[in-house]
Amino acid sequence: MALEIRNLSRKFQHGEREFYALKDVNLTVRQGDFITITGRSGSGKSTLLNLIAGLLAPTDGDILWNAKKVSRTSDEEASFFRNVQIGYVMQGNAALANLSVWENVCLPWQLYPREGDVKERAEKLLEQVGIAHLKDSYPAQLSGGEIKRMSIARALINHPGLLLADEPTGDLDKDNTEEIMRLFREIADQGTTVIVVTHELDTLRYGDLTYSMEQGRLSSQGNKIL
Repeated sequence: MALEIRNLSRKFQHGEREFYALKDVNLTVRQGDFITITGRSGSGKSTLLNLIAGLLAPTDGDILWNAKKVSRTSDEEASFFRNVQIGYVMQGNAALANLSVWENVCLPWQLYPREGDVKERAEKLLEQVGIAHLKDSYPAQLSGGEIKRMSIARALINHPGLLLADEPTGDLDKDNTEEIMRLFREIADQGTTVIVVTHELDTLRYGDLTYSMEQGRLSSQGNKIL
């Protein structure tokens, strides 16, 4: 198995009130699985992704990647793990406006020394997501769908074992939504574990297994095979 989450909880303080955004979540995901998670806004979906990515520390519980505990690490260790093992497509526009498409995609590669040809890797990914012709353009010149494709290419540049996507089709039209979901399906079929958070029920059919999140608790809805 690739990802194992054990009794994961995250508590926040709001004024004098404490509340759990996530409570006793358990999840096991195998390599190459495509998991979709649905639920209302504020149900804890984004908190779960941020915990998996190491952007938040859990209040209780553990996260294991390939049987190695990756929760409760130092900021430096979490940053390295995130860069090497995780690709994260966040909500909204996470592009750096002063960098070209090419530079945005290559950025994670350059954060830590590594072997390989970033030029060849970036060209392959830009072709795969269908925006190779826009490599010298800047984010302000792109449509919402093109920015999302650039974000996916950037998330994949380091050959991650796990791809996280938070509402990746929320601002896209039907055609772009279907193309992005088919791309995620292809990525999973190639062996990358994929977890997508979504509000759009018609996208669930692309995944292998769907979970629902309600008031910080995760429950399985069953298989949704394309």
